[in-house]
Amino acid sequence: MSDEQAIESSHRCPLDPGTRGAGRPRACDAEARTQELINSAGELFLEKGYAKVSLEMIARRARVAVRTIYVKFGGKSGLFREVLLSGRNAYFATMEDLGTNRRPIREVLIDFGVRIHDMLSSPTAIQLYRMVIAEAHRDPELAEAFYEAGPRQTRDALSRYFTRPDVRSQFRADIPPEQLTIHLINCLMGDHLKRYLFNPQAGGEREDALLVEQRVDLFLRGAQS
Repeated sequence: MSDEQAIESSHRCPLDPGTRGAGRPRACDAEARTQELINSAGELFLEKGYAKVSLEMIARRARVAVRTIYVKFGGKSGLFREVLLSGRNAYFATMEDLGTNRRPIREVLIDFGVRIHDMLSSPTAIQLYRMVIAEAHRDPELAEAFYEAGPRQTRDALSRYFTRPDVRSQFRADIPPEQLTIHLINCLMGDHLKRYLFNPQAGGEREDALLVEQRVDLFLRGAQS
């Protein structure tokens, strides 16, 4: 996948029960129902916590069969992974793939950083992170699903970028690409303990943009050749 392909079925094909024929639902209708299932699962995870949500509860809210969840996602952890990917796609769908993006490095990293900052600072992301930290030690599948759909996506995208020859040549040769990735993420996250321990005040758009620029410049000053 392009990491950042979003599901936008509700915009591409509005549901119109009056015009739907008999038989199999159209592909766009089925996609919209899948997104409704993902949304319903996300709401329940946030309301009750991962461990207290059963597939039966999700199926009832989304008005689908439990078997549908198994067929589409393989179970609860697969559905949770898709909830995270769907939320991530909402922030990155419009960003050019880092593997082909030819803009100046600082512009690329600021664009990426603003999206990461907005995503991690959202109340939903903060609540999900708190839930995962509280429950992951009891459920390895939850921890794996969170990592694969969240941090792994970010690290893979940045690693592809920093290993591009035209990009790699502009950074210090003694810093491996994987360390560039981790260093940038740490700079962009800022005071993550404060973010997750307290309810942070939302900054203004200009204030947040300036903060991201400062963090990217801090990274570049230490990492570029």
